Amino acid sequence: MKKINLSLLFCASALIGSAQLSPLITSWAINTTSATGYNSLPSNVQTVQYSPTQVYVSASCIPGYNIGPWTGNPNTPTNQNFVCKFTLAPVQNTSTPIFTSLGNMGLWSNGVAIFNPKDGQYWNGSAFTMGATTTGFNRNALVYEGVSFDNCLGHPAPGGCYHNHVNPACLYNATLTTVHSPIIGYAFDGFPVYGAYAYTNTNGTGAIKRMTPSFVLAPSTGSVLTGANAATAAASPTTPTTRSGGPPVNATYPLGNMLEDYVYVAGSGDLDIHNGRFCITPEYPAGTYAYFVTIDVTGYPVYPFVIGPTYYGTVQAGNTGPGGSHVTISEATTVYSPPTGLNELQKLPIKFTVMPNPTQDYLFIYMDVESKNNVKGKLLDAKGRTVRTIDYLQPSIAYSLDMTDLSNGIYFLVLESDSQKTTQKIIKSN
Repeated sequence: MKKINLSLLFCASALIGSAQLSPLITSWAINTTSATGYNSLPSNVQTVQYSPTQVYVSASCIPGYNIGPWTGNPNTPTNQNFVCKFTLAPVQNTSTPIFTSLGNMGLWSNGVAIFNPKDGQYWNGSAFTMGATTTGFNRNALVYEGVSFDNCLGHPAPGGCYHNHVNPACLYNATLTTVHSPIIGYAFDGFPVYGAYAYTNTNGTGAIKRMTPSFVLAPSTGSVLTGANAATAAASPTTPTTRSGGPPVNATYPLGNMLEDYVYVAGSGDLDIHNGRFCITPEYPAGTYAYFVTIDVTGYPVYPFVIGPTYYGTVQAGNTGPGGSHVTISEATTVYSPPTGLNELQKLPIKFTVMPNPTQDYLFIYMDVESKNNVKGKLLDAKGRTVRTIDYLQPSIAYSLDMTDLSNGIYFLVLESDSQKTTQKIIKSN
């Protein structure tokens, strides 16, 4: 009987299992070598974890490639310690459209934030009321902030969040026009973001072509034009006019400076009002809804750049808004390990750092990127009584324990997972 190489069979089995995982789990640029980027900060994605229904991505928001300088931008990129949550079962939103907000609306595959087209300011400094609707003319980030974009077309926001409003030029080869572009990120509704090139036909056939948006420049009324009104406005896009409640269309404020100058005309391009389409892609042979970054033939970004004014799908709480992208993982997860050999996750130790120690109020626990996951923690007093508990401690994430109401003295932090257990003495003092 011919001998079977069991080690090769085991590796093959592991690779097959990995191949069956969703692209939402496997498409991230995970930092497996402790590589650093800007200012020697950890780069790319630190950890990808998943449950049967969710994927959690921990990232620094610092890319692995060189970034900067940023002309006229005083901000400095910092480690954002993101923990973002993506659903493994994204669905179309059939209710009230969800508008993309300022700040993150998704992550590029290297853990850098995706921002929408707005620069965060109105033309006249504030919104105004048109009838019963509060609106305004939002300034185009490419026009008003583009001077501060680096060669990778990104820049840091106040607070240090490095991000791209437009096509991330250094993340993938946008000049490769003969093959389908790769997945370069995911929106917070769980649908993938692809580069600029795809199959001509949504059924996965036809030549590779650059995806074109269905937004056109037209004299704006300050509200979204649809149907015949949009078609009429689009027919004469250079007609000088005064934007209702906004700046005149002239050399200072040409069409395109304001996001409301763009109107959606269904069928005028390849993509829908969300800047995507349902189609077959290499990673989704059964089809998926997908967003595409949009550029012109020279590679210059074209509105709406990544995602249209609204998401196609539903967006889970926790990723957006104040304090967003710092989701708490409250379920058991599996750490995704890129297929480079046998899975050694079960042999990983519990690795962590606590500070400050002694502490006067809060104890901060940082789980090492190489730590075991799903760790349970408890804080014991000197008599062995449990005074604090914390579950689902995950690698590359920081946690805190509030000790402000505890008496001064000696405590013991106990972390355990399966057969592993570790204890560290903690001192509470004034």
